[in-house]
Amino acid sequence: MDFEFSPDQREIREQILALCARFDAQYWLERDERGGFPEEFYSEIARNGWLGIAMPELYGGSGLGITEAAVMLQAIAESGGLSAASSVHMNIFGLQPVVVYGTDEQKERMLPPLIQGEAKACFAVTEPSTGLNTTKLKTKAERKGDHYLISGQKVWISTAQVADYMLIITRTTPLEEVQRPTDGLTVFYTKLDRKYVDVREIPKMGRKAVDSNELFINELPVPVEDRIGEEGKGFECILHGMNPERVLVSAEAVGVGRAALQRASQYARERIVFDRPIGMNQGVQHPLARSWAELEAANLMTFRAAGLYDRNLPCGPEANAAKLLAAEAAFRACETAILTHGGFGYAKEYHVERLLREIMILRIAPISPQLILCNIAEKKLGLPKSY
Repeated sequence: MDFEFSPDQREIREQILALCARFDAQYWLERDERGGFPEEFYSEIARNGWLGIAMPELYGGSGLGITEAAVMLQAIAESGGLSAASSVHMNIFGLQPVVVYGTDEQKERMLPPLIQGEAKACFAVTEPSTGLNTTKLKTKAERKGDHYLISGQKVWISTAQVADYMLIITRTTPLEEVQRPTDGLTVFYTKLDRKYVDVREIPKMGRKAVDSNELFINELPVPVEDRIGEEGKGFECILHGMNPERVLVSAEAVGVGRAALQRASQYARERIVFDRPIGMNQGVQHPLARSWAELEAANLMTFRAAGLYDRNLPCGPEANAAKLLAAEAAFRACETAILTHGGFGYAKEYHVERLLREIMILRIAPISPQLILCNIAEKKLGLPKSY
């Protein structure tokens, strides 16, 4: 059993860190203050071929796994925070349902534009009234000959302001007419046509460079050719987006936590109070050391889940556990970084307050810690389902 990255994985990390070094902390601070999608950064990632890291080589990707994608996104987060990682991660994981369930024609049509950076996509799952209870979503798709009409609402949809396409899950058979709640759901990857979709940005606490939105969809026409997999079998399909997403945001959380820890440790070495660096004091050392340990433990679970997914093994509880551990460890690391800086931790120029604001979202999304614990209790401990 080897917990070290392979030489190729280490090379991925080094190349990404070198690319990201051209976009320093000041770049991300300005993006945080002004908002607006970081097109320059996104274009560089695309130009260097990184958007296709986990896509098949046949369609222009690198043919690597979610493990390598996690290595990449963790390095991005260590450099630029969650805004940097979030600007590209939908393109990395979002079309895994197409990779797994799409036809050859769909893959040929849908994957290359995303891999080349010519198109952007968003992941439209969450709804205002159903939250994490995906089986009760209300967005409907009605078959009308050679197309469907989709109507409904989605919320907290990242990058919808700039997206050209969306991967969307809908209900095609009413809940009361199916045997299991997971039946009757259908996934589409289709053009986000703003004649039928009203996209409204949500002002929020952090990660201003990557927009979050409400979508109001009114009879959006979608060709049958844009349906991914069988009608009514979308729940199984969407899991190939959800599990990789949880692995990747876990890797990103660890990256953000490491960035905060690095800044705090540097400050503790340099800040002199009472004629000695504050990092000499155990009251400063110990919280930082504990954060290092927590981040490393979360990192092991993250890559354990990634390895399971890449070997086509069940990984739901492991991906959930990675997200739980990584988000909490990263939050504590960011909080500790601010406290280490004292009053300067509250100042934007030291960047740690931005990291704390950004990491808050990963404690909430894409799945809450409470639902993670329910899932682990049921799937790993054999306890009765509680929801």
